[in-house]
Parts: sequence; structure tokens; C-alpha cells
Amino acid sequence: MGYFGAHGRWKPKLTFREMSEPLKDKDHKPKNFALIGAAGYVAPRHMKAIRDTGNRLVAALDPHDSVGILDTYAPDCAFFTEFERFDRHCEKLRRMGEEHRIHYVSICSPNYLHDAHCRFALRIGADAICEKPLVLNPWNVDALAELEKETGNRVWNVLQLRLHPSVIALKKMVDESPPDKRFEVDLTYITSRGKWYHQSWKGDVEKSGGIATNIGIHFFDMLIWVFGKVVQVKIDSQDESSVEGYIELERASVQWFLSLKSSDLPEGFEKRTSHRSILLDGEPIEFSSGFEDLHRESYVRVLSGSGYGLDNSRSAIEVIQSVRNN
Repeated sequence: MGYFGAHGRWKPKLTFREMSEPLKDKDHKPKNFALIGAAGYVAPRHMKAIRDTGNRLVAALDPHDSVGILDTYAPDCAFFTEFERFDRHCEKLRRMGEEHRIHYVSICSPNYLHDAHCRFALRIGADAICEKPLVLNPWNVDALAELEKETGNRVWNVLQLRLHPSVIALKKMVDESPPDKRFEVDLTYITSRGKWYHQSWKGDVEKSGGIATNIGIHFFDMLIWVFGKVVQVKIDSQDESSVEGYIELERASVQWFLSLKSSDLPEGFEKRTSHRSILLDGEPIEFSSGFEDLHRESYVRVLSGSGYGLDNSRSAIEVIQSVRNN
């Protein structure tokens, strides 16, 4: 479980290793990875996870060529700025046999392309490891499930907050509390963004899914995982830079607020660009650290076959689709 430590902050009693022991295959042989979206913000975490789990990044794609980070993690990786050439290279590797083919495709591309890139991975005989949101609409999950059946390969979603020590301790506490116990949760996440944001694909609702999708889906997934299925979703206010609402879950009532506006930062945060707060029955949950190895741990589980698949992703995708269409 855990306890409320100094300053009323929730502390997990167990260490990360005790709560989330990696599932490693002693007979592990290096797998070949391709990565789509190599110039993106989150791509280095995937590159590091591939390297740290003893695997090889052999091909990467991004329309932008600012990918010097490859020198750090995979200097011999073949790099492409055109999908057609990347596709041709992956197909060539497939025909060269098991030792050379792509076993996994890591997907760090813009949200609206995740669906297509997951389908690409399955079609070349690889599993997909996709960043959040897996897709933008629930029916896209259904289509991927059909393709999984046809190909025999899997689509895995990176839901790393489920591996965070504080979240694991919180879920354990909730699971062990009386069945009729309900919790009050208040979630605030403010991450200020400049004018560039709204000029990029992230500011286009058709491409990003909007704020609730782009910066909120990992929190929605975490809350659903801890407190149970969604009963009701309500939106109090919404514009291009902020959204506020209420979610009733099986074990909790959640008030939440997401914003890109620096003006929404609390007093004293003038020199910081973000603020994250989760209150459980009025008490803060410690959530400021422990993120360093979460992508690696996600990869360990995928490689062992115990990662998070399509069914794990569906509920949060239904929430963001509901928010977007409210």
C-alpha cells in the first residue's frame, strides 16, 4: 500500500522494483526494431528503451531530418525521410528472413497517423508499439483488432503511468479498500505552450484530437485503471487552450482541468512552465518523480507478451472521443 508522508503527500511503501519486477526472458535474442517519428519529442525514450532491453534499432522514418539523436542510440540505423523508401527497405528486410526482418515497429508519429502506422506494422509481420493515443476513435480500435486476427501480430500501447510507483500503490490501496468506498479526485494539469502549438498539427483537432487527447489521455487511462469503468462524462467548459470537466468512475468522482495557458499556472509558478496536481480526498498524491524508466519497463512487458493491448486502450479512447464531440 502506501502512506501520507510529510506535507500530506502520498508515498508508495514499495520500491519500483518490488512493485513492478521486470519480466525478462533469460533466453532473449535481440529483436529488430523500426521507428516511425524519429525526430519527435518522445522518440529518444523509445530509442533508449530499445537499446536498454538489448535490442536493435535498424530502420527509422521521419519527414524531418533533425535526427542526430540516432548517433547516441543506433548509429548504424538506416534512416529515411520518405515513407515509400522506408516501406521498401522494411519489405526487403522481411524477405531476407527471420534474422533480418523487423519484429517490432515503434510509433511516435502525430496522433492522426497512429492508426495507419499500426496497420503498416501488422502488414509487414511485426508487432506495433504505439504512443498514446493509440487511435482517435473507438471504431479504429475495432479495425485494428480485425487486422490482429488476420495477421497474428499484436498492437501494444505505451501506458506508462500504469507502471509509476505512486499509481501502483494507489491502485493497491483502492483495490484493498471496502467495495462501497468511493473517492473524490481532483486532477489539474497545466503545461504552458507558445503560439507555435496552435500552428502545428497539435493545434488541429482533426489531427491531434484536441487538448483532452493530446495532454490528457494518459491521465484518463490512469484514472480508469485505478478507479474502474466510466459511468458518465461531463464537460463544464472547453476552448482551444483549455478544457474542464467531470468524470464519474466506478469507484471515484473526478473533477479535472487541463490547460495550455501560462496564465492558469498557480502563483509562485512564474518561473516554471507546468503544474501537475492530483488530490485524493483532498490530500496530494506524490507524482513529481519516478518517470525515468517507465518506457523501458513498458518495453520489457511487451517483449515478454504481457504489455497493454487494444482492450486496455479502449476506455480512455472512448472518453476523449466523448470530450471532443461534446
